[in-house]
Amino acid sequence: MYAFTLFQRDDCHLCDQALDVLARARFPDFAPVWIDDDDTLEARYGARVPVLRRSDGVELDWPFDEAAVRGLAG
Repeated sequence: MYAFTLFQRDDCHLCDQALDVLARARFPDFAPVWIDDDDTLEARYGARVPVLRRSDGVELDWPFDEAAVRGLAG
């Protein structure tokens, strides 16, 4: 079974939309990580957020839909 992380920003309307997609897909639990105050995460994800990452390293960049997140969950 995988663990999931959602990389996001504060006050990000795309991140809010991603959360709505995850809720509609009844996506399993995930850890929210805000990149705003982390230079390393900002450099990696800054232009890509929101990004849903699976614990094996597979990442799903926005935009994604319910089918894509269900596929990521396996």
